[in-house]
Amino acid sequence: MSPAARLRDLKPDWLNDPKVWRTEVLGGLVVALALIPEAISFSIIAGVDPAIGLFASFTMAVTIAIVGGRRAMISAATGAVALVTAPMNREHGLGYLVATVILAGVFQVALGALGVAKLMRFVPRSVMVGFVNALAILIFMAQVPEMTDVPWAVYPLIAAGLALMVFFPKVTTVIPAPLVSIVILTVVTVAAGIAVPTVGDKGELPSSLPVPGLPDVPFTLDTLTTIAPYAFAMALVGLMESLMTAKLVDEITDTRSNKTRESIGQGIANIVTGFFGGMGGCAMIGQTMINVKVSGARTRLSTFLAGSFLMVLCIVFGPVVSDIPMGALVAVMVMVSFATFDWHSIAPKTLRRMPAGEITVMAITVVVVVVTHNLAIGVVVGSVTAMVVFAKRVAHLAQVTAVTDPDHATVVYRVTGELFFASSNDLVGQFDYTTDPDKVVIDLSAAHIWDASSVAALDAIETKYAQRGKSVRITGLNEPSAYLHGKLSGELTPSR
Repeated sequence: MSPAARLRDLKPDWLNDPKVWRTEVLGGLVVALALIPEAISFSIIAGVDPAIGLFASFTMAVTIAIVGGRRAMISAATGAVALVTAPMNREHGLGYLVATVILAGVFQVALGALGVAKLMRFVPRSVMVGFVNALAILIFMAQVPEMTDVPWAVYPLIAAGLALMVFFPKVTTVIPAPLVSIVILTVVTVAAGIAVPTVGDKGELPSSLPVPGLPDVPFTLDTLTTIAPYAFAMALVGLMESLMTAKLVDEITDTRSNKTRESIGQGIANIVTGFFGGMGGCAMIGQTMINVKVSGARTRLSTFLAGSFLMVLCIVFGPVVSDIPMGALVAVMVMVSFATFDWHSIAPKTLRRMPAGEITVMAITVVVVVVTHNLAIGVVVGSVTAMVVFAKRVAHLAQVTAVTDPDHATVVYRVTGELFFASSNDLVGQFDYTTDPDKVVIDLSAAHIWDASSVAALDAIETKYAQRGKSVRITGLNEPSAYLHGKLSGELTPSR
């Protein structure tokens, strides 16, 4: 391969292909426009100045574009993080909030290095579907306040925005439909002098870049004990949402991402954000869907430009951005919510074929997320429910059948299935201790011992037979089962 060819392979996709460049740039611009009202709204939730939320979105997006593990995913100020940190700001002030963000970032780096991302493989598909559907519902619910108690002109604007995003891609996909919708609706409202809520009504946009500095708190043990619980909670919520979002983007783009790098990257981004006085954040599913699913972006460039454009729009084009009607952005987010929802998962045909347990897990995940407005809590509750359903289902798979020799001198019990705490609890009661002959064989060639509960159950069976003067021989153990049984047998029950 020639040096020129090797150099071309090393270049990012957006440098090799002008079409990719255009998609990434326009995708970043659309996301930046959508980030402004969201960041301002989350600032209000956290009880800080709108500029704090906008600065956080800028530093999070730019930093994660460099150090993150999932390309094209958008990280910025989020409602989940704002809810966790709001009490800290309310009770102790902005300095403590910023210190909390920095410590949360340190926790995330540590958790990432310890391999917390590997826990994502324990999240079942039913929870993932519930997460996606709940997310779509939350995105839509977040737009409801923007559609109530507003001038009548807002509704035609939203309808027009939705129509543009549905039909414009049939004409061309060169320019993202959300961007076309925002520009056209802004021009129409400004030119016609239509009085509707605008981005400027949400709060004043910053006029300069953030300046780095240390949080205004005493650097004492008392400060650390005050902020640590909030920081750890923020770290967990942020990682959960970010890793779930990364997994979703993996499925949409049919690519794999480095979840450990993403976990550490989220921590670094929050540390940087804290030193720049931001309120912290994590992956934003709504804006990520705009970037990946609507705009078609696939590289780090769109994430970097989303943050960069955000500050440019605020500082350079602040007056123009302030005139964007909220109805245009609401239309974009409504379209995102409909595109995000997994409609196939609730189709009658799908529901008829799906096991009842899977449907229950999905429904519980959706309900918990919608009620708590916390994606992390919903995922945890859904995953625990799925484990309970799985354990209950597998517990019934362990079966015991008995065959007595023709001379009635020996009985062979054949155990089939998985032996663990849920199934082994019923194992002891499936043997006939009184009428069985003196020699008992327990054949485990078609079973597997998974835990100490199963070993204890086998010990209890041997004890009951021994009390009646009968001998027990266990056969057919596979290597892992034999090792566990040999290590624990006789150590878990009273001496026989």
